[in-house]
Amino acid sequence: MNSPYEVIIRPVVTERSFDLMEQGKYTFEVARTAPKEEIRNAVEKIFNVHVIKVNTVNVKPKKRRVRYVAGMTRRWKKAIVTLAPGETIEIFANNEINVVE
Repeated sequence: MNSPYEVIIRPVVTERSFDLMEQGKYTFEVARTAPKEEIRNAVEKIFNVHVIKVNTVNVKPKKRRVRYVAGMTRRWKKAIVTLAPGETIEIFANNEINVVE
């Protein structure tokens, strides 16, 4: 069994992931070989929360081109973790964006 910090690589910060946070769902990039049980245990241990559900998605690479060189983006695994009602993760607690007028 891997260390929790080897399982959870980074949080995924997009518009969609911020919208999901209102429903108590948080998105992370995880190790490609990590099963759902290991992801659940890692999130519970790192953030001290109760996980209800874990959904995973294998993100396929996309074709990209830089000038004359064609290549692919990297392949990675995404986990959407649903927390118990009323719980939040502190990293995402300050998700308000300050707009300068």
